[in-house]
Amino acid sequence: MTTSLAGALKHRGKQAVKRLIGYDSRNWLRIRQIEAFTAFLEAANRKSRDVIEISPGWNRYWRAMCPNYRSVDFPDFDICRDRTEEQYSIVIADQVLEHVRRPLAAAANIHAMTKPGGWAMVATPFLFRVHARPHDYNRWTPAGLKQLMVEGGFAEENIQVQGWGNKACARAHIGGPVRPYGVWRDLSNDEEYPLMVWAFAKKV
Repeated sequence: MTTSLAGALKHRGKQAVKRLIGYDSRNWLRIRQIEAFTAFLEAANRKSRDVIEISPGWNRYWRAMCPNYRSVDFPDFDICRDRTEEQYSIVIADQVLEHVRRPLAAAANIHAMTKPGGWAMVATPFLFRVHARPHDYNRWTPAGLKQLMVEGGFAEENIQVQGWGNKACARAHIGGPVRPYGVWRDLSNDEEYPLMVWAFAKKV
């Protein structure tokens, strides 16, 4: 048996065992944020509207869900400096704002790219290690992210913010890679330990 065939069989065997025991390969840090974004896009059929994502390049989760989707890739598209000429019903910045040098300018450009009556959907980590892609500048609590969106032009009463995290997830990610949920890990929320923070901001 060749080495490559043996490796493939071993990999398949591991995957089969994981399925049998209910192993969950989703990113533990982002499960609740992705669920919240999904529910938001499903509500009022927002997913069918014109959507643009300011993307770090690898993040194409929302492309599969939204039929009228386009993206611009950060950092080539520098949201601190650049904005599209068109406005969109939904503007998504998922795991981007921690990497921008001038977050207030980025929030203002997100506001400018959002149609009146449309929504900005923003998510960013808080209690998570430095991960430069290509740089890592910022962290916000839920209150801090809300204030950033206000200063970017959104009315405070039209911004919903949430956060999710707990000590177990925080400990698991100290000094290590992003971990899958796995089996029996904790998804309870401790408001004092948000690992992921997100906002839905409506432009009126």
